[in-house]
Amino acid sequence: MRRELDLREEIRQRLLARLDLSRDMDDDEIRSMIRSEVMDEGHRHGLSVPDRLNLEKQIFHSLRKLDVLQDLLDDDEITEVLVNGPEDIFYEKAGRMYRSDATFSSDEKLFDVIQQIVAVNNKIVNESSPIVDTRLPDGSRVNIILPPIAIDHGVISIRRFPKEQITMERLLELGSISEDMVAFLRMLVTAGYNIFCSGGTGSGKTTFLNALTQFIPSGERVITIEDAAELQIIGVDDLVRLEARSGNLEGKLEVPIRELVRASLRMRPDRIIVGECRGAEALEVLQACNTGHDGSLSTGHANSCEDMISRLESMVLMGAELPITAIRQQIAAGIDLFVHLGRLRDHSRKVLEISEVVGMEDGRVVVSSLYRYEPDETGGGTWNCLGKLRHTRKLEMAGILPGGSMAY
Repeated sequence: MRRELDLREEIRQRLLARLDLSRDMDDDEIRSMIRSEVMDEGHRHGLSVPDRLNLEKQIFHSLRKLDVLQDLLDDDEITEVLVNGPEDIFYEKAGRMYRSDATFSSDEKLFDVIQQIVAVNNKIVNESSPIVDTRLPDGSRVNIILPPIAIDHGVISIRRFPKEQITMERLLELGSISEDMVAFLRMLVTAGYNIFCSGGTGSGKTTFLNALTQFIPSGERVITIEDAAELQIIGVDDLVRLEARSGNLEGKLEVPIRELVRASLRMRPDRIIVGECRGAEALEVLQACNTGHDGSLSTGHANSCEDMISRLESMVLMGAELPITAIRQQIAAGIDLFVHLGRLRDHSRKVLEISEVVGMEDGRVVVSSLYRYEPDETGGGTWNCLGKLRHTRKLEMAGILPGGSMAY
């Protein structure tokens, strides 16, 4: 393995010395140069034809792509790529983690790939600013942490999304949700209920949020706000996408999510979608839900619907010193529904609970479970309907339900 790495790096360095940097060289020209070098070395070292072809590909990836990560990123079945250092690369496939045989030639090459990733979106990452969130051209989400924060090596975490948009129909096929729940959510999204999706890391919140957007009626103006753009909104023509910006080395020019939420209110939105609430922007999201922007959607990390309420309270307090009762009133008045998602032991992702925000009682936000996933002894489970929606006014105003009669 080390001999192959040394040979690859030797040929790569020779090619770098031959490249004409005064002009743009297309991929075919680069491939031709690589093929010539590899053919000479192949005869000298007795490499087989498959070995030579593999070496050509690796060298091309190191010059024009993301080096040893490219093969992993070209595999559509891989959903996560995790780099803990030049020799420690892991990936998730079909819900299971594997260690890759691929390794970077050095820490310096890993650092070069990191700089290549962040440069695509004009981001900066270095010792002074060692943490950055960005994305790849295909929309994959990337988090990078450099030393001295990462003690041993630079760390890359890549969350990939399927090239084919995941619709509710596809989620039904995967067994992530029931038909009754889909019909129920279709009515509520159409009628403009404010829905907040919760779940842990990798539970499928973003995928589910994307699927929900297919129920947004045509003709509505939708504004999405994200830390790093990754949403794939389905079927919306009047769409504006906004992305937050980190500060420069002097801490200036930062545009946080909460500022984008405030700006979006002046852009005549019908619906505002915040990819994920992580901090003080939760206050602006709640205020938007309370000021006539019905049908707004967002996500957040939490262990349950009730836990998401506590997390929202904490996030609001990050940005404003408000009485806890006032915050809870904002949550109770602004959010209509919580949808909690989870990842089970068999690595499947499912909607675990749908809860309605009923109102306030004894100074606390009260929620009522409408659907809940109940596991059984066989390792499977079923969704049980536990109650009826109480607040039907939006459904009536949308003409979906006459006189409050529930049709689900």
